[in-house]
Amino acid sequence: MASYPLTNWKTGLFDCCDDINSCCYGFWCCPCLACTVSGRFGENRCLPLCDICSPAITSAFGLPCCAPPAALSLRVGIRHRYGIEGTLCKDITTSCFCMWCSWCQMHRELKDRKKNSPKNTITVNVQPAPVIMAPVNAAPTVVSGQQRVILY
Repeated sequence: MASYPLTNWKTGLFDCCDDINSCCYGFWCCPCLACTVSGRFGENRCLPLCDICSPAITSAFGLPCCAPPAALSLRVGIRHRYGIEGTLCKDITTSCFCMWCSWCQMHRELKDRKKNSPKNTITVNVQPAPVIMAPVNAAPTVVSGQQRVILY
């Protein structure tokens, strides 16, 4: 794997004043903000609803505390896609104890990345065609009366 320099989040976890609109959106309707972040990242908009249901379900099975699955997975996904420095342990801690701030930070990050990305950019991921090597001592093959020569 090729390594590349990691960057930091564009804004800190508690930098709500950098984008008052995101902060108000998250404060007054965090589930809506979470669904917006999920959609902007390219996932199903309803994914964050798992976070609302998961504490009730895990409490029913005797596990009162859990990491919110959607917040955690989207945070890790954003970090990996954009090469943002961090660890899984920090992501778990942030998702568990500062969920609203985490959603606001992710929203600001995606907004900033979209704003600074070139317009009409198409990313093409092309894999090279496989190379088939013939054995070194291969003799020419005869197929239905015609001789085929294998070039090296």
